[in-house]
Amino acid sequence: MCLVTKQAPDFEAEAVMPDNSFETVSLAAFRGRHVLVFFYPLDFTFVCPSEILAFNRQVNDFRAKNCELLGISVDSIYTHLAWKNTPINQGGIGPVQFPLLSDISKSISTDYGVLLEDGVSLRGLFLIDREGIVRHQLINDLPLGRNVDEALRVIDALQFFEEHGDVCPANWRPGDDAMKPTPEGVADYLSKHGS
Repeated sequence: MCLVTKQAPDFEAEAVMPDNSFETVSLAAFRGRHVLVFFYPLDFTFVCPSEILAFNRQVNDFRAKNCELLGISVDSIYTHLAWKNTPINQGGIGPVQFPLLSDISKSISTDYGVLLEDGVSLRGLFLIDREGIVRHQLINDLPLGRNVDEALRVIDALQFFEEHGDVCPANWRPGDDAMKPTPEGVADYLSKHGS
């Protein structure tokens, strides 16, 4: 299921917050900011902690771009809290600084098209713009971890487009040339960078 260009399915779920308190988090509360929602299969597994810790190491880079991170799995908030309270050298994730939401009903995973028949979620990542529209999605199979730097690059590209109206070619990074979304703009860009 492709959600790109569509309104992101709204949700409300219990979450473990950065200070380990429990709160209800809704997607609608983040309207006006970019949101990166990422699903992962289960707490206390293998690839998942590597991803969560990678996102956590760069949480301030996301916040500097006015982008909130929301991690979601089908685990309960109590399992999330236990995982956070487990030392990293014992398979835990420690004091993660973004909310971990519980999709114990599996309704959010279903709405985003990432729920497998065995009841866990694929590694889905969805970039949602300030108006609540999904602008990017990536779904990996369970053994394939995601690239946090690429997630940040896509946010940069979206924000550049939103500010300037120019489109971002392959491998674009901040400071690189973009192109006007016209035949002439493409021709100009390719004449400089096409070889």
